Amino acid sequence: MAFITGAARGQGRAHAVRLAEEGAHIVAVDALGSYSTVAYPMATQEDLDETVRLVEGLDRRILARQADVRSRAELQAVVDEALATFGAIDVVSANAGIAPLGLPFWEMSEAQWDDCLDVNLKGVWLTCSVVVPSMIERDRGGSIIVTSSGAGLLGAPHLADYNSSKHGVIGLMRTMANELARHYIRVNAICPTVVDTPMVQNDQLYRLFRPDLDDPQQADVIESFRRMNAMPEPWIEPVDVSNAVLWLASDEARYVTGVALPVDLGSSIKM
Repeated sequence: MAFITGAARGQGRAHAVRLAEEGAHIVAVDALGSYSTVAYPMATQEDLDETVRLVEGLDRRILARQADVRSRAELQAVVDEALATFGAIDVVSANAGIAPLGLPFWEMSEAQWDDCLDVNLKGVWLTCSVVVPSMIERDRGGSIIVTSSGAGLLGAPHLADYNSSKHGVIGLMRTMANELARHYIRVNAICPTVVDTPMVQNDQLYRLFRPDLDDPQQADVIESFRRMNAMPEPWIEPVDVSNAVLWLASDEARYVTGVALPVDLGSSIKM
């Protein structure tokens, strides 16, 4: 069974569907809330319902619940229900994340910094913290995949909060990989480039990349995104990340742990 946060849409939904295609039952968690520091719309109950529909359409079972990754109590309640329903958690995808307004670091509010670090970093720590005890007790190993970003490997301007959270996720992953290796619980991070999801395809990010335009549209930013990558594409699809998650979750990667895996069109090596 796979436990996935941020599963209502985007990468999280793609991970749920891709793992279900390979036979996994799914626990799908999403906050379904909004943040004053995030300009683009957050996922809705309708989005989470669609994830349920897609997984059930593959003849897999799914437990979908609203829970905020900033709350240990909310996550623990879902984990307890998941264990009662499925018996064990084999795979964790700590995927939930937000990208607040792009600003120079000295102009960011404390609220913006706190929201981003609380969701993107503290949320990963809490997710893994509430799931791992049952994985250790079961003594059958497992795989944890945390979602970092290409921003976790670089220092993109106007994203100090996001960059810091995603660098932190990689450091947390490496510590967890060391602490859990003796239990054969593998911990790895994925580091995608720009992914075609609502976190990217929104007016806020378009303006960040094209401040010279009053009302930039998707077509106006394609070349800017393309220039970030060694391979001449502007972005990847969620399933491209999900395929990497699937491999890291599988026995084919049984001795892979502590790795920050770029899925990034070569952006991390772009000269």
